[in-house]
Amino acid sequence: MTPKQREDFLQQLLALHAELSGKTPLRIEPNRTDEARVGGDEDEQPLNEMMQTIASSRNRNTDGTLARVVKALGKLREDPDSFGECEECGDEIPLGRLKAMPYAEFCVACQNNKDGPKGPVRRKHLTDYKG
Repeated sequence: MTPKQREDFLQQLLALHAELSGKTPLRIEPNRTDEARVGGDEDEQPLNEMMQTIASSRNRNTDGTLARVVKALGKLREDPDSFGECEECGDEIPLGRLKAMPYAEFCVACQNNKDGPKGPVRRKHLTDYKG
């Protein structure tokens, strides 16, 4: 990776850090503050609970991304030559992946190994069992 590319990633990470740290956590107030009071609309409570769950998930995702951005900025400052290397196997992370996610820690193959299989596990067919 060239020094110019590192500088571009540094600027991208700094902009992302400013954007994420400037966000205030999403908060949805509960529409039922008293356990005894149900409220007028029965559909309102589940919708409000769903919105609270979504807000909580977004807050966790933002916090996680911000932590990864801070880690990437630290890596660029402390050991710039290792920036862009997979933390698992040491191979270079493709530039396209870094442009999309400058805070990426792993190459695609290692990230796939960490994420595990996608989708539901398929059931075996009756013909798979031989007796």
